[in-house]
Amino acid sequence: MGQSSALKREFWPTAKALTLFDTGTPMLTTIEQLETIYGQPHERAVRKEIPYVNEDYRAFIEFAPFVVLATAGPEGLDCSPRGDAAGFVRIIDERTLAIPDRPGNNRIDSLRNIIVEPRLALLFVVPGVGETLRVNGRGRISDDAALLESFAVEGKLPRTVLLVDVDAVYFHCSKALVRSRLWDPERHVERSRLPSAGAIHRRINGQTFDALAYDLELAERVRTTLY
Repeated sequence: MGQSSALKREFWPTAKALTLFDTGTPMLTTIEQLETIYGQPHERAVRKEIPYVNEDYRAFIEFAPFVVLATAGPEGLDCSPRGDAAGFVRIIDERTLAIPDRPGNNRIDSLRNIIVEPRLALLFVVPGVGETLRVNGRGRISDDAALLESFAVEGKLPRTVLLVDVDAVYFHCSKALVRSRLWDPERHVERSRLPSAGAIHRRINGQTFDALAYDLELAERVRTTLY
């Protein structure tokens, strides 16, 4: 596998970046300045946003096995991946979605944020497809027994289900994924080129952390705790 130009790209050393941005680099501070540079969006870019899930947008949700959930709260921001079999995000009706909360790292950063600030954003990604779907709305968290049971997989229930009251839905054009060549196998990066999970923990926690043992048991731990 050849090394892509993106992987070869060199980033500015920190000192150089700090010097640049400490020497009066102009920054935009008003909406007017932004609009002077970017102008106004095309009418189609505005009109594609609707306050409900129509049949076209439903297809993106039903085929998406991967969703990114963005939230904000008093403790900070969070952008969390959510994934399962395609269609795991259930369309209750055109204004309501339901997302089961499967096992993760148990930080529950997103859920903590939603309790305090329910506004959220979702990005639906369909493998092999350039366009993505964006949903903005407000979240509610339920542990209703019947609702949890309806999302059971292999006899295992999610601890909670996130209900999303839809405010806005629109598709995002494919330019970002085309530029990144995200679905191009030639651009895929070998896992060995990145630090392992164990190596990351060891660097943070000190050399006494057994990175090898952690990595050796990780795959089995992931496999047995998916649901």
